[in-house]
Amino acid sequence: MKTHPSHKNQLASLKRIEGQIRGIINMIDDGKYCVDVINQIKAAKSALVTVESKILKKHIESCVKESLKDKRALDNKVDELLKLINK
Repeated sequence: MKTHPSHKNQLASLKRIEGQIRGIINMIDDGKYCVDVINQIKAAKSALVTVESKILKKHIESCVKESLKDKRALDNKVDELLKLINK
């Protein structure tokens, strides 16, 4: 059974993003200025992209690297990555 790498070190960032999202909800509830709301949405999106990149990097360094030992497994990982990129 293969083990997957831990991403627990991303939890603090994700909790911060969760707080940002709650803040955006409050801004909308309070009728804040559109541009201010959009700026906060952009900040949350950027933070999510950073977390996504760190998790993808770890995936490549561990899961994809491990699949280099087996051509079929590597082909599957390449397909998996292409699907991710094209989403």
